[in-house]
Amino acid sequence: MATSTAVGGSQIDVRSLASQLVAADRATADQQIARQSARVTTQISALGQLMGSMSTFRSALTSLKTVDAFSTRSAVSGNKEVFTVSAGSASVPGTYEVSVQQLAKAHQISSNPFAGGSGSTVGTGTLTLSLGSSSFSVEITSENSTLAGIRDAINGSSDNVGVRATIVQGTDGARLVLSSSRTGEANNLAVAQTGGDGGLSAVAFSADDTSNYTVIAAAQDAIVNIAGAESRSGSNVIDGVVDGVTLTLLKTTAEDETVSLTIGYDSAAATKKIEGFVSAYNALATQMAKLRSYSPGTNVAGPMIGDSLLSSIESELRRALAQPVDGQASGFQTLAAIGITTQRDGTLAIDSTKLQKALTDNFDAVGKLFGSESGIAANLYSKADARLQSGGGLDTRSKALTKQQESIVKRKDDLDARMEAKLQVYIMQFTRLDTMLSQMQVTSSYMSQQIESLQNLNKK
Repeated sequence: MATSTAVGGSQIDVRSLASQLVAADRATADQQIARQSARVTTQISALGQLMGSMSTFRSALTSLKTVDAFSTRSAVSGNKEVFTVSAGSASVPGTYEVSVQQLAKAHQISSNPFAGGSGSTVGTGTLTLSLGSSSFSVEITSENSTLAGIRDAINGSSDNVGVRATIVQGTDGARLVLSSSRTGEANNLAVAQTGGDGGLSAVAFSADDTSNYTVIAAAQDAIVNIAGAESRSGSNVIDGVVDGVTLTLLKTTAEDETVSLTIGYDSAAATKKIEGFVSAYNALATQMAKLRSYSPGTNVAGPMIGDSLLSSIESELRRALAQPVDGQASGFQTLAAIGITTQRDGTLAIDSTKLQKALTDNFDAVGKLFGSESGIAANLYSKADARLQSGGGLDTRSKALTKQQESIVKRKDDLDARMEAKLQVYIMQFTRLDTMLSQMQVTSSYMSQQIESLQNLNKK
């Protein structure tokens, strides 16, 4: 089958002519498909932008949709060299006077010196080391009967309950120093020996017999006085003396000296969350306005202008923003009451002075305005989530547009298939014509030659 020029001497470009006819046949359908594809692609892109903004807004609401979002407290120590402090949601704002009479300390003892140094042989048998009510044992044999061997046996025991052993070298010899890893009076050290050659009695220690050791630091509890109430703790980290408050003691106070402890509402953290909410809503409002915009000057319209889904989302969110919250204290029922108002362009603005006054006057009421079950943030989160979830309005629209796009692709594939078949038909038809023209050209050439021959004969 001929598909190009010069078949039998003819000058017909078969494929070019067939392709031009096919292009003319499909031009109208191609234009229609292109317009529909561009429209659906634009709508899919616009819907994706809307869903992205809605999802970002919903995420921003997560930190505000429960009253716990406003449960953070500020905790300030009057002297951070004496103690530091942190406060949880259970703490109640107030100021307390604190005096630190004693810090919790860990028990530490140092043995009598061994003149032979760390290599001095002490003895064999079993050492049982106690730390308060907990204990563990190590076996000392002739292979590890030196002071260094005893140290290593203690530190290397998998049953060790918190006893640390080290050797300190002095001019009079080496000393075995035992330290508790736990503070508090309940964590006294004790060392008992049994069996063996009896030499381990040189490192035994108990409350009744301290002759083998010098007490470097006695085990003691922390003693702190808060608001006139004395408390003791085996640790320098004290929880629960004041509801929801944790103190970390660092230094004792002088006699009759007190340091202030101030617990307050964390207005700075609350303000930051509210500002984040306003920023997230404004980003969504700006995106929705762009999608439905129209510019008379350029005659350019947004991809979702007049879209009922977009309009319904905007209306729903605006109503939720303006709706009073039931059960709220007077003056704390709406966003406007705490200084958050809607501008002409649909975005929100914060009156910082009014917001700070509201937080100062009734911090909990502001928290409930956003985070109670019927609060602004909880209500908005519910509506945004309903729109985004599977089967929601946005998801349904997305699936419908995807089906339209798939249908357009199929129509184009079908058109391509039909046009390819038509191209082959045209090529076949023009090839036949080309062949006929070629044959006629040959015949014409033959007849011209015969006529010329006859004329030549007549001339003779």
